[in-house]
Amino acid sequence: MSGLGGVVRSGVGRRRVQTLVIGLATMMAVAASVLGGSLLVVSAAPFDDAFARRHGAHLSVQFDAGRVSAGQLAESREAAGVSGAAGPFRTATVVPKADAAGPGWPMTVAGRSGPGRDLDEVTLLDGRWAGRPGEIVLSADSSLIPTPGRQVVFPALPGDPALTVVGVARSVTRTADAWVVPSQMPALTAPGGGGFQMLYRFTSAGSAAGIAAGRKAVTESLPPGAATGEQSWLTVRKTAERDTSLYVPFLVAFGALGLVMSVLVVGNIVASAVGTGTRRIGILKAVGFTPAQVVRAYVGQALIPATAGTALGVPAGHLLAVPVLAETGELYGTSSLTVVPWVDLTVIAGVLGLVAVTAWASAWRAGRLRTVDALAVGRSASAGRGRRAARLAGRLPLPQPVALGLARPFERPARALAMGAAVLFGTVAVTFTVGMSASLGEVMKAKAHDAADVTVAAPLPESGPGGPVPAKGPRAEPAEVDAAIGAAAGTRRHYSASTVRAAVSGLTGTIDVTAFTGDASWGGYTMVSGRWIDGPGEAVVPTPFLAATGTRIGDTVALTGLGEPAGPATVRIVGELLDPRNDGMRVFTDAASLPTALPRTAETSHHIAVVPGTDITGYVDALNKDLTPLGVSARAGGPDRGSDMVVTLNALAGVLTLMLVAVAALGVLNGVLLDTRERVREIGVHKALGMTPRQTVAMVLTSVALTGLVAGALGVPLGVALHGWVMPAMGEGAGLRLPASVIAVYHAALLLPLALGGLLIATLGALLPAGWAARARTATALRTE
Repeated sequence: MSGLGGVVRSGVGRRRVQTLVIGLATMMAVAASVLGGSLLVVSAAPFDDAFARRHGAHLSVQFDAGRVSAGQLAESREAAGVSGAAGPFRTATVVPKADAAGPGWPMTVAGRSGPGRDLDEVTLLDGRWAGRPGEIVLSADSSLIPTPGRQVVFPALPGDPALTVVGVARSVTRTADAWVVPSQMPALTAPGGGGFQMLYRFTSAGSAAGIAAGRKAVTESLPPGAATGEQSWLTVRKTAERDTSLYVPFLVAFGALGLVMSVLVVGNIVASAVGTGTRRIGILKAVGFTPAQVVRAYVGQALIPATAGTALGVPAGHLLAVPVLAETGELYGTSSLTVVPWVDLTVIAGVLGLVAVTAWASAWRAGRLRTVDALAVGRSASAGRGRRAARLAGRLPLPQPVALGLARPFERPARALAMGAAVLFGTVAVTFTVGMSASLGEVMKAKAHDAADVTVAAPLPESGPGGPVPAKGPRAEPAEVDAAIGAAAGTRRHYSASTVRAAVSGLTGTIDVTAFTGDASWGGYTMVSGRWIDGPGEAVVPTPFLAATGTRIGDTVALTGLGEPAGPATVRIVGELLDPRNDGMRVFTDAASLPTALPRTAETSHHIAVVPGTDITGYVDALNKDLTPLGVSARAGGPDRGSDMVVTLNALAGVLTLMLVAVAALGVLNGVLLDTRERVREIGVHKALGMTPRQTVAMVLTSVALTGLVAGALGVPLGVALHGWVMPAMGEGAGLRLPASVIAVYHAALLLPLALGGLLIATLGALLPAGWAARARTATALRTE
């Protein structure tokens, strides 16, 4: 064994470049695999753990108290497939007073005597549970700042009830925004309003079909129309997983690329070591090494740098996962998440096992070589290989060094194929990363929703204990701003967008309702399906809204909390658009769809398109003279389109791509280095005949040019195909459907430079061996065997 260990150590020490390449390739594969595997595992872990511990509800259903009684709802506990139920709890959608200037945002309050135990056990995070009327427990996810001891007033209700916050809690399935004792509910329920909430667990609830069957079972004996809304635990779970699920598809892609490149690099290096060390193999066998020991020697030479790369790749994967896991760890108040140990062990065992199998397959030929045949074989390539290509290249009107370089891949086709494969996967990674960055840019454009030349932003509210507080001093009236914009010279068209909060029956929390005054169809809203709104009573919504409410284009939804006692606003969904803001829980409609005038606390922005040829700077300066007395100002362009998640995604993709490109370039370096060492005597002959160092460099670089061009030409369409698969999967992970404009981001002006990227990678990899060949002394090269 000591003799075998010496052979392994000697091989690792002599092949420093190959050792570095194997180590870096393994590190890349391990880092990407640890990162992707960890996010895949932890994406559901916080929610699943909390759901199991707190006995979360598989389905919460909101019922109309005017159509069904508490007794009828209690009987639904016995429906087929129901394994547990809680309720009925009285509920109401109320609007608290956020500050002295006006109301806050709608919230769902449920009457419960305690946090529960057998079903939907509400977790107290601070304070205590409400024990008597006049007390309220706020959800940690409430729109109000949940601070024990503060007063919450409901001015729209008779008597202006005021409740004291005594606790902060969280429901794992988000069944309410606040809880009070049941005896408090009559004071929080407007005449003729309110409802009941029932919480159910089913024997089969792992799929949407199972939830639908359970819903049908509990509602079929109730009056038609009694159920006014519902929320499935699958919807809440998907929302909880959304952030980390977004990263998984592209990390899986990079992990797969890293593993494939590791296999290619290890296989190529070991096969090359066997090919160039045939005589050494014969000597080892002549001194007593068995075929199995020879194979193990080459496997060991691959495993040593692979182990070092793995040791570096595991902490690298952990570090890359930090920004994502930190965000996920905040879910439900859990502690910061870490990489699960078994993910590390699985990746380490898998990658090292893959390296060992690949090295064994490549070294198997060394074990089969007969000792006499191995000792009789020299180092030079087979004579006559590639002669036809050399003759053809010599006839081209090219300098002789260039012609010699172009013919070289045909003399060593297997080695050229291995280098081309490394360059191909590097090109695939670059193409995919460029496309992903462009697609994320399109998503940010859709998020900004502003194709305007000039924007008058809504005044920024101040922060108060109950939420946003209007700015002090006179507030600009939207109608006055509209009039000033319409009268400005150079205004082509404009519209205003006012954002208010509302509630949707069956959903806890609030959604953003953007109400337009004027035609906003030109404002940069990216439609996925359907059409834009044509008038009052119509709305367009993002994909997550459709998923959360179980609606589709053509259905109607009722928006409450917009101005009682005027009643809810009923709108019909006519289109689906791309909007990742607020988890996609938004509704866009005409201002005339709302039952009352927009409240003074509504945030209103104005968007302007100017007449073509108008000087934007001059227009803004002139308009601001009229807007300054109103307390607002205009500026060129739309809002900021930045995003922390986009920055994180681009940064991760950039780091992983650089690692892949480095592995590809080192793979080329290894191949060219072996090639120049084999040709050292030939290079000496060329130098003796007058070849200059520059011509030597040109010959070596040209030897990889054709390989780089072909690999780049093949890698670009593969990268485009990978982008076309990963981006929709990322959108699905975020709960979004991506339109064609987000996917089709590659254009001819972009594809050509990407195709030439293969040539660049190959050239970078060949630079060092080319310099070494150029510096080699002629006499030394001629003496080399």
